[in-house]
Amino acid sequence: MPETRGMWWNFVARSHEEIATAREDWTTGTRFGEVHGYAGPPLQAPALPPTPLKPRGRTR
Repeated sequence: MPETRGMWWNFVARSHEEIATAREDWTTGTRFGEVHGYAGPPLQAPALPPTPLKPRGRTR
């Protein structure tokens, strides 16, 4: 992948803002589908750290 990526919990994105948006979407159930066959409530995403996440990647 030519772009750098950041990862937090189950989310992979290009920036802290994209991960924060994905976390919010997961929490509100607006973007991610239902996990069929799982009998419990949806897993809760952990809180983001107090500092911005830094995308990382390889330099070639």
